[in-house]
Amino acid sequence: MDTLNELFEDQIKDLYSAEVQLMKALPKMAKKASNAKLASGFEHHLKQTKTQVERLEKIAKMWEFSPKGKKCKAMEGLVEEGKEVLEEEGDEAVLDAALIAVAQRVEHYEISSYGTARAMAERLGCQETVAILQETLDEESETNELLTEISEKHIMKSIPMEDMAA
Repeated sequence: MDTLNELFEDQIKDLYSAEVQLMKALPKMAKKASNAKLASGFEHHLKQTKTQVERLEKIAKMWEFSPKGKKCKAMEGLVEEGKEVLEEEGDEAVLDAALIAVAQRVEHYEISSYGTARAMAERLGCQETVAILQETLDEESETNELLTEISEKHIMKSIPMEDMAA
């Protein structure tokens, strides 16, 4: 890897792999969620994720490369953590809190990755790519904020206080 163009291509391929992996995980997370707002949030983010994959395909086409061919190991690990939660049994609210924790780790990874790719696109002078990446970055930030809101207003309040250690 010798050029910023090559690094940028690698980053887009990594993001593409991450989003494709997430598209497979989100329906399972929505099904496991017992809170209706959380399940709905996961379903909404699945729709966004499909659009985000299309945006990455558009960027790859603009830059004349295939977005396929790389496995995002970070998302693979995050999805694995999510599978552990999906297999857990226990209090519904606690499991919903665990799903939110995993989902927010995913969102934080995506926020940092899209921010990095956007900065590279800025340096490479392609404002159209910058705008596309910014749109996704805004969605990822909004999803993270929504997860926080659901957690604070609905999930955490339904966990009995005796479950919380001092």
